[in-house]
Amino acid sequence: MGRLALWLPVALGAGVLLYFAPRFEPPLWWGLAGVGPGALALWLRASRPLLAWGLALLAAVAAGFALAAWHAGRAAPVLEMPRGAVQLTGTVVEVDPLPGGLRLTLGGARWAEGMAPTARLIRVRLRGNDPARPEPGDAVSLRALLRPPAPPAYPGAWDFQRAAFFEGLGGSGFALGPLEITAQGGTAPPLAGLRARIEARVMAALPGPGGAVAAALLTGGQSGIPPEAMQAMRDSGLAHLLSVSGLHIAIVMGLVFAVVRGGLALWPGFALRFGTKPWAALAALAAGGFYMVLTGSQVPMQRSFAMAALVTLALLAGRRALSPRVLAFAALAVLLVQPAAILGPSFQMSFAAVLALIAGFEAARPWLMGGTAPRPLWQRAGLLLAGTLLTSVLAGLATTPFGLHHFGRVQVYGVAANALAVPLTSFLVMPAGMLALLLMPFGGEAPALALMGWGIAGILAVARAVAAWPGAALALAPLPAASLTIIALGFCWLCLWRQRWRLLGLVPMALGFAGWGFASLPAALASADGRLFAFQAGGEVFMERRPGAARFTGEAWLRGFGDEAGTPLPPEGELADGRIGCTASSCLLRDASGAPAVLLLRPAPPPRGQRPAPDFRRGPHPACGTAPVILSPEPIRGECPGSLVVDRFSVWRDGAHAVWLDPPRLISDREWRGDRRWVPPRPRPRGVGQEPLAETE
Repeated sequence: MGRLALWLPVALGAGVLLYFAPRFEPPLWWGLAGVGPGALALWLRASRPLLAWGLALLAAVAAGFALAAWHAGRAAPVLEMPRGAVQLTGTVVEVDPLPGGLRLTLGGARWAEGMAPTARLIRVRLRGNDPARPEPGDAVSLRALLRPPAPPAYPGAWDFQRAAFFEGLGGSGFALGPLEITAQGGTAPPLAGLRARIEARVMAALPGPGGAVAAALLTGGQSGIPPEAMQAMRDSGLAHLLSVSGLHIAIVMGLVFAVVRGGLALWPGFALRFGTKPWAALAALAAGGFYMVLTGSQVPMQRSFAMAALVTLALLAGRRALSPRVLAFAALAVLLVQPAAILGPSFQMSFAAVLALIAGFEAARPWLMGGTAPRPLWQRAGLLLAGTLLTSVLAGLATTPFGLHHFGRVQVYGVAANALAVPLTSFLVMPAGMLALLLMPFGGEAPALALMGWGIAGILAVARAVAAWPGAALALAPLPAASLTIIALGFCWLCLWRQRWRLLGLVPMALGFAGWGFASLPAALASADGRLFAFQAGGEVFMERRPGAARFTGEAWLRGFGDEAGTPLPPEGELADGRIGCTASSCLLRDASGAPAVLLLRPAPPPRGQRPAPDFRRGPHPACGTAPVILSPEPIRGECPGSLVVDRFSVWRDGAHAVWLDPPRLISDREWRGDRRWVPPRPRPRGVGQEPLAETE
């Protein structure tokens, strides 16, 4: 019965997901529906505990819904971004190093005469040769081209606009000219200036990928890590080391605890009178809180610090610290502050890994703690090695479904890579980094940073070696959201209960993975800019790239199909056992019976810098009726009997489109997401009679 309360954070999270599920903005009274069950649960908690628990779960679901709705309602509305180049002014909030320059985050931005400061942040990438070195708090001005947050790459893909909405981001862009610093020393977020100075000094002392990784571990910013190093860390299963999380805060707090307690022990009068453990625990907690704020208060850090706070209280009270209740408290704390975080991989993978480790420790605790006689040295060493490997295995298995859903990849050799890289991180990289931070005010950080650089070089060497092993990272079609939900519920059932019925959680987990095989992938895709198209047939992906097609969109599509590279559609010929036939002017995708299904038109692209010539032909397009769905990178005017048309106008209005063949259906990104606060309204033409072409040239 004591485990019933552990399900309240699960119910709260389910309520948050319930808010995001509909394709319309749900009414607020849905969240108020839990007031009655909550009051009744309090009244029945002593006489009917099981009934009270069920009512409390309903109340928690409603509370999670209301919490998400409240956070969405208090967020600033979506910005309407300018369509052309503007003179942008604002105050620097953050400075992020990039492999080829700097990226600024501006607050209070303006780009029009008499315009009020925006309530949302704007990110701008400076030119690589810009000599300006702004700091947080500086007022700046520059000419820039801005755009709103990117829409999903295809219907059902990760919603960047929703994430930006809850992060307070209004848009991004790049500089067209040099940056001018108009005023210095203004108000900046806490520790933003310190974070920027630490990054600059670390990367100056450790040039190259090692310095970028060191800066990420000390300040939380990963923007400066080169793509090659980041890809190697991902493919080897070591990317979690770059995201400042529980491992890092545990190292920081453990070091501070040991140093403070050892230092106080050298003061016998204080140690005998007041003890050393409480003061060391409080100092460690303060250091952990400072480290969390310094690294940007990311979700894994919030979870880790909330757990650390409760663990500290447990230590001070003489209670057992490692408990599912600690994790439940951390989940409640994070959801209260950032309910939308539950949708992201950081929240899901972080909590899944820790829950699996706690459940595994509870299951193995009688064996680990068995006996009163001290174990021989070889047994203790063996237990330490076995514990390290088991930790990697449990965390890897727990996070696999969530990694499959979000990234569509499995790191096969992650256990081997972590067995080598985690000790380097724990015993060399992070201690040297903490020492460097302590010495930095005195200018003596160079030797400590050199040690940190050697350790990071070892980690990168492990990552590159493991990533080069055959089949190190397998690309698979992403796990559907419905399957992930079923697996997550079964996983919670397996880990939260202690009785033998916990094993029943394996049933929904197996059903969730089985449902993965029945997921239906789209047969054709059209990008939101009308420059990228794809056919899927015979388990392969064939792509048509027009001039200016975004590489990021193509990579997202390949991840969505579980394909490594994709194949270009040929100028002429047949592919996929005749399912696809191409000519110079079109490509036709046939269904399983051989009937025409989707026709892609391939007009010759206009010369660079010119728009396509308007099509003024009378009557329907000649392709109309030749296939149920026609995709075109250029506008098709007028009615098109016998065919559904996805052209430049369609994607400009409603975003990316996807076509399924079994059963046949065509859906746009706007239809998929519906009318929500973070979905921008349909764009409007600049003027009457002007063609609404996308303003991305």
